[in-house]
Amino acid sequence: MKFSEFISKEAIRPDLESVDKESVIREMAKALQAAHSIDDDQFESVVEAILKREELGSTGIGRGVAVPHTKHPTVDKLCGAVGVSEEGVEFDSLDGEKVHLLFLLVSPPDRPGDHLRALENISRQLRNDTFCRFLKQSKNSDDVWTLLEEADNNQFGS
Repeated sequence: MKFSEFISKEAIRPDLESVDKESVIREMAKALQAAHSIDDDQFESVVEAILKREELGSTGIGRGVAVPHTKHPTVDKLCGAVGVSEEGVEFDSLDGEKVHLLFLLVSPPDRPGDHLRALENISRQLRNDTFCRFLKQSKNSDDVWTLLEEADNNQFGS
């Protein structure tokens, strides 16, 4: 599944301000809200679902990367946001390091295949050091979007 199939350009945040897990999840959920991917009246419910998922185990997978995600009945298709934090976010990551690259996913409960394919694509791309380095160096949403398009077109190999 390609980034362009679930990431909205309006939901890219190349300069996250948050420094802790809950606030960065809120900041990224607001990006999805701004992109009209989640309804205003469902914002809190979506954030709570993501935080509840985090209680099961941190989605900070190491190497400065986190992929907070949840399934939620109010979305009709998989949607995602991308965030970059220069300073880093305390995320209870598996390796104890701060997180600099975040991909937040919300998907409908009846589309588990899409959810898994998106997670698979994200984790595959984030194993690529070149992709991660360029993503961290992105200065604006256009830079991030171009990088996601290049990843979709296998510019980084896998």
